[in-house]
Amino acid sequence: MNKTLVKRIALIVANVFLSLFILGVVAFAGLVALNVRNAPALSQSALASTTSSKIYDKDNQLIADLGAVRRSNASTEEIPTDLVNAIVSIEDQRFFNHRGVDVIRIIGSFFNNVRGGSLQGGSTLDQQLIKLTYFSTSVSDQNVRRKIQEIWLALQLEGHYSKQEILTFYINKVYMSNGNYGMKTAANSYYGKELRQLSLAQLALLAGMPQAPNQYDPYTQPEAAKARRDLVLKEMRKEGYITQDQYQQAVDTPVTDGLISLKNDAAYPAYMDNYLKQVIEEVEDKTGYNLLTTGMDVYTNVDSAAQQRLWNIYNTSDYVNYPDDTIQVASTVIDVSNGKVVAQLGGRNQSSNSSFGTNQAVETNRDWGSTMKPISDYAPALEGGIYTSTGDTVTDEPYNYPNSSTPVYNWDRRYFGNITIKDALRLSRNVPAVKSLAAVGLENASSFLKSIGIEYPEMHYANAISSNTTVSSRQYGASSEKMAAAYAAFANGGTYYKPQYVNKIVFNDGTTTEYANKGTRVMTEETAFMMTDMLKSVMSYGYGVNANVDGIPMAGKTGTSNYSDDEYQTVAAEHPEVYSSSNVAPDENFVGYSTRYAMAVWTGYTNRNTPILDAGMPVASEVYHAMMEYLNPSAQATDWTAPDGLLSYGSYYYLRGSRPTNLPSSTISSSTEESSSEESSTSRSSSTSESSENDEKSEESSTANSTSTTPSNPNDTSSTDQSRGRRDDD
Repeated sequence: MNKTLVKRIALIVANVFLSLFILGVVAFAGLVALNVRNAPALSQSALASTTSSKIYDKDNQLIADLGAVRRSNASTEEIPTDLVNAIVSIEDQRFFNHRGVDVIRIIGSFFNNVRGGSLQGGSTLDQQLIKLTYFSTSVSDQNVRRKIQEIWLALQLEGHYSKQEILTFYINKVYMSNGNYGMKTAANSYYGKELRQLSLAQLALLAGMPQAPNQYDPYTQPEAAKARRDLVLKEMRKEGYITQDQYQQAVDTPVTDGLISLKNDAAYPAYMDNYLKQVIEEVEDKTGYNLLTTGMDVYTNVDSAAQQRLWNIYNTSDYVNYPDDTIQVASTVIDVSNGKVVAQLGGRNQSSNSSFGTNQAVETNRDWGSTMKPISDYAPALEGGIYTSTGDTVTDEPYNYPNSSTPVYNWDRRYFGNITIKDALRLSRNVPAVKSLAAVGLENASSFLKSIGIEYPEMHYANAISSNTTVSSRQYGASSEKMAAAYAAFANGGTYYKPQYVNKIVFNDGTTTEYANKGTRVMTEETAFMMTDMLKSVMSYGYGVNANVDGIPMAGKTGTSNYSDDEYQTVAAEHPEVYSSSNVAPDENFVGYSTRYAMAVWTGYTNRNTPILDAGMPVASEVYHAMMEYLNPSAQATDWTAPDGLLSYGSYYYLRGSRPTNLPSSTISSSTEESSSEESSTSRSSSTSESSENDEKSEESSTANSTSTTPSNPNDTSSTDQSRGRRDDD
């Protein structure tokens, strides 16, 4: 091949690449021009906008107008230099050197993320203001079009407004927790002062809050708030805005310094606070928009009357006999036909001065005990064909956790021999539950649980009778929200619906999005009905009697957690009254349902080392009873109908073709039957005060007993207190 030909080929290739490059540049320029042309118009009214979001209940009645109050704009002259320096130190250190877009920061952020450092963004304060004003944080909205428009508007912003004006827009736009919009509003609300009257430490706290205002709330999250404030101060010192002495004095200042009691002037009733927090989360999850900073109309599924009734059940003595004012309750009520969250409340005697704090109703840091048995053990066993009848038997006998030498104990250290799974669940025997999970297999059980909204980072055999998890995250474990949704799948015949708070959003540009909750079939109608039939038997035993509502077909399960040996000693040292109590537990739960609603109730104390004693044990079932009695008028009561795939024989149901020749007779000792018989005839009120003949309160004694707030290996049961001072009817 001669040199002339080689040169000619090289020239052709070079021309091709050059042409492709030019075409690429032209195409990109065209893309930029198109998106710039379609970008929102920059306007002062939008940048300074104080629009509010309106929230409506299921009947389209206004329940909250967020942003209508607690909003006071600061002028540029009112903003102290220390606040400006604090904001740029933590948010945009090159703010005064760039023109809206910081190329150096973008490149540095890219290489830091590639190296595997902590994730960093490249957005300037200009871009953050543009996002707050015009765009969402939705993953689907993180695209080239949005980024081009964001950069274009940031560049325009710099061309139309001074740095001081841009900072003023930002300071007045951000949400600052507890219903406060803008830093001037927060200064007045938190300290009773103007911005210029605040100390360096106080200004640094305000500057650090906008990225996660509720997480850095100094009233409810003082440790996180201090850590964030101190980080702001550290950056200010590094940038040379403050001296070492100023830094040290500020970080030594308590984060609560100067805080005053918040005024109760929320734009919604106190009983709506927990529910609205979940609405805010769901809106951001669905749209990427924070409704606290973006005006929109949100239509929710809350039943206002039911929500207020739940509040009254928690906070008055008209419905439940609470042992004291500090025992806590968290619960969720779900419409079983569609997954809509009808009512939810995360605690008793909540402060009315703080907004959108911790909602225990969705937290997974406490143990749901034997309420896990139906969904972890028996339902997957029926669905997998391991059991084909509610009359199938399992042997209640001495037994070790699989692949270990650790024994599984029942609360009474007794064993009933061959027992039907219906009686095993009614009497909440531990050995049959663990055997059922072992037969199903951890992988299959984990898959079934995931299909109904409950996950573990790793499932253990101890999870047959406990929701403990070694990872402290709402993604894992059980909450009242998750448990109500899971049991709802039994109630409606086998379909799981993800809990839903929001059904429609009308955005500020007039567009509307409606959200239908599509269910997923997770078990057969036969499995769902057999589980319901077994759980109905619980309602005539122990605290199930207490939860039952006369004239309303119901099914449910109690659940109790326990302390390990070491934990018990600590608890007893702090609370010697445990020695005179038949029951000692950190958590007591009830989960149940009718044909219309499912409800999950957790009870306990905020400090897990404060135990529930005898007087507190009935609270969960009492709360359930009071709420479900309100929600289920007897005139509208309906019962479940057995599907065609089942046959009944005596008190048991069988899959067609699977009924054994010899039906089970009495499967437990006569003394136990007599006790059970007596309990069934007991009045609801008297059942709460009976002693151990009525209630066996601690079947989870043989499981690992730390909750996810103090994680341990749930498969390690060797350190567990097996039965001390506790009973088991769960």
